[in-house]
Amino acid sequence: MVAMTESRRIHILDPRLANQIAAGEVVERPASVLKELAENAIDAGSQRIEIDLEAGGARLIRVRDDGRGIAEDDLPLALSRHATSKIASLDDLEGVDSLGFRGEALASISSVSRLELVSNTQDEPSEGWRVVAEGRQMEPRVSPAPHPRGSSVVVRDLFFNTPARRKFLRTEKTEFGHVEETFRRLVLSRYDIAWVLRHNQKVVHQLRAGEEPAAMERRVGALLGRNFLENALHVDIEATGLRLWGWVGLPTHSRAQADQQYFFVNGRVVRDRLVAHAVRQAYRDVLFHGRHPVFVLYLELDPHVVDVNVHPTKHEVRFRDGRLVHDFLFSSLHRALADVRPNEATSSDPATASAGDEMPVSGASSAAVDAQPRWQQQGMALGADQERPAAHRVREFMAGYQALHPEHEDQLLTPQPPRAEPEATATSEPDIQAPAMPEADATQAPPLGYAVAQLHGVYILSQTARGLVVVDMHAAHERITYERMKQQVHGDGQALGRLQTQPLLVPMSLAVSTREVETAERERETFERLGVELDVAGPETLLVRRVPVLLDNADVESLIHGMLGDLERFGRSDRVEAHINELLASMSCHGSVRANRRLTVPEMNALLRDMERTERSGQCNHGRPTWTEMSMHELDKLFLRGQ
Repeated sequence: MVAMTESRRIHILDPRLANQIAAGEVVERPASVLKELAENAIDAGSQRIEIDLEAGGARLIRVRDDGRGIAEDDLPLALSRHATSKIASLDDLEGVDSLGFRGEALASISSVSRLELVSNTQDEPSEGWRVVAEGRQMEPRVSPAPHPRGSSVVVRDLFFNTPARRKFLRTEKTEFGHVEETFRRLVLSRYDIAWVLRHNQKVVHQLRAGEEPAAMERRVGALLGRNFLENALHVDIEATGLRLWGWVGLPTHSRAQADQQYFFVNGRVVRDRLVAHAVRQAYRDVLFHGRHPVFVLYLELDPHVVDVNVHPTKHEVRFRDGRLVHDFLFSSLHRALADVRPNEATSSDPATASAGDEMPVSGASSAAVDAQPRWQQQGMALGADQERPAAHRVREFMAGYQALHPEHEDQLLTPQPPRAEPEATATSEPDIQAPAMPEADATQAPPLGYAVAQLHGVYILSQTARGLVVVDMHAAHERITYERMKQQVHGDGQALGRLQTQPLLVPMSLAVSTREVETAERERETFERLGVELDVAGPETLLVRRVPVLLDNADVESLIHGMLGDLERFGRSDRVEAHINELLASMSCHGSVRANRRLTVPEMNALLRDMERTERSGQCNHGRPTWTEMSMHELDKLFLRGQ
């Protein structure tokens, strides 16, 4: 260790060095540069933004917009540190409604690249002006330059004067991947702006502006794929001054990585722990382990109740009332996912729907059914029932439902007039003498159809108006049993108000921090609602006096510590409920119908009807799907019919 021979004196940093230090915070790679430049273009009121890249952005990044532009006198100032037109007072900072506001981006970028800014505030192209700054050159030069109304920022040779930083850049393909991900976030934040992205002079994305639902769906589909939209729910919920809207993926449509998760707060993309926790809780009961949900969600709220000035890159935010936001997000998504029933599911049958149409499984119009191949309407019943008229089979099925589940709708028992069969033509299929679909009108058909057979004692085969549904009977019954047990234990609300508790013969002493003691005192009512009774026994000691009966064999100490941590960070904890639900899931698994058990047709149909009524019935307790559908078009394609 070398001793210092002279004391260091405090001094003012050189402006160039200060800018390069700031660049280390906001300029990590070409994608960081693009984010800052594009956000400036958005804040300028642009209607069209064009982006050109070379070598993944390391050689060239050009962002051109048609916004308000920058006046000639302001051009040199635009490259100065802490210079901005977006805020002027503390009131502006407390209610920021723009994406950029720190005034560091252009100064930081120009200190590690060769930067050129051309802008024009007039409609006459000859009125434009150019300013240039190159790394160590801190005195920008201003000169006339023709340019249409708006601005163009050109960044060349990123990190040309900081070789150590340039060594950290990856391959062109990797850097462009980061740039394209940044581009997705930007274009998903503003549907009212047209965007163009070119890489090495090739157009990668060209997106038109449009805020109509169809236009927004087209953009989401173009960026994330039509498969995302076909397996997503559209949500739009508003309460307590908050609005959540967007698309949230079905639990069966998940990813191995968290790479299709986009969350925006007042148009700003964020990665927030509170938001991530709320979303994870909403999916906890339906997502297969190790999988990640997909979503594009937008939260709108008063700018004065959210602080965006907590991180240099503005990726994180802080909510004034974090608990309110967390509970709103969790309850909205939890209810949206729970309300999914088979009759609300969608199916992408290209024979009957366009790319953006929703096709409810619950039924189709009579005309739509008639348009299907003739043999679909004739049913797929197997075995001894094959020779019996359809009307008798329907009445038998419905009588079975009524005997097993008297509470089911009477309308399913109401006889319907027989539907006229389409006239035979020269191209019609041979008339097979088999029972037709139940003669009730197709719009009245149950969403999961009518059971026709059991396959190897594991799967139920059901005929619907659209085709074939295959149900994993154990997984389906497991979910039905689980939801009923949860209802019995938890009651109607989210709180465990009806939970049976028991006092501990010897109170359990917990060593905690003073901060955790304060949290326990503040959240005493929350713990009581969850069936846990805590007392403060000292400045760093808590006593556990009562716990839920179902947690008799649980690690209560670890559970309480985890709850205190959750309540401190997120204002909410679901650890008790989650632990109890794990026990209920295990109990329901052992109590459900097992594989290889023979079910009668009425029993199979009763199970289908229960699935249609049960929350989250599309997944078992472990997140696996409980049923799948094959439309007639998919079956025809499988057997090359009509080709």
